[in-house]
Amino acid sequence: MTELLNVVLLGFLALTALAAIRLRDLFAVVMMFSIFSLLSASLFVVMGAVDVAFTEAAVGAGVSTVLMLETLSLTVRRERPPAHRKLLPLLVVTVTGAALIYGTFDMPKFGDPNAPIHHHVVTRYIEASPQEIGIPNVVTEVLASYRGFDTLGELAVIFTAGVGVMALLGTRSRRRKENRR
Repeated sequence: MTELLNVVLLGFLALTALAAIRLRDLFAVVMMFSIFSLLSASLFVVMGAVDVAFTEAAVGAGVSTVLMLETLSLTVRRERPPAHRKLLPLLVVTVTGAALIYGTFDMPKFGDPNAPIHHHVVTRYIEASPQEIGIPNVVTEVLASYRGFDTLGELAVIFTAGVGVMALLGTRSRRRKENRR
């Protein structure tokens, strides 16, 4: 049953992505991206990655949609026809997709109990972290302690992106005020 649900969600993801590519109305494209994020979050829930699903729903469907709608309010609603040939982007996407698929060939099967991660890292986190850190939740202690610098780096990237967006929006509104004068 889970496999069928995975296939259905992946099918909807593919249809939503194709619709977003084909549409020229940018508002409809933003809505398609939001639907894509919600479908991705649903797929993550089915796969048992609830923390990733929550992040995808909050950032992908929530914050990103709001930022894209705000950006859309400052631009035109319809996309201009492409000035380049359609074959070049298809070639780039195909080569990138083939490289990503090739990179997955060495990965262990999904849920394989013999995968390397299930041998030394997981048992160490479960057994040693309560004495090392003292936090009862394993996920929290991994994110807060062992991956603390990684999480700090992610926050720095998000903060920098937010400052960049605010600076661009502030520059745009200042230019509008100057043009009105």
